[in-house]
Amino acid sequence: MPEARPVSPETRAIEEAVRAIPAGRVSTYGEVARAAGFPRGARRVVRVLHSRSSASSLPWHRVLAKGPRDGTARIALGGEGFDAQRALLVGEGVPVADDGTVDLLRFGK
Repeated sequence: MPEARPVSPETRAIEEAVRAIPAGRVSTYGEVARAAGFPRGARRVVRVLHSRSSASSLPWHRVLAKGPRDGTARIALGGEGFDAQRALLVGEGVPVADDGTVDLLRFGK
């Protein structure tokens, strides 16, 4: 059996912040970065989620890009990834518009 790659403290902090997002809620990459202790680390969050997407216990679908308007977030993936992320969010009760945006004000953000 191959040995698991060691996980950096940065990756671990980001994963913990993502796991803390409850079902039916969403956060932006920037919010996750701040919660993990990296106030300007949204791109770090993107890299970690992309590289660790096979970690099945990681609710990656709850993390969205900042939306086109204040108080919104959006699905940043295209094609099948968009459809999969949207289906997972809708399945958790998150209302997602046809264009992939989510009203963050609904969640008190």
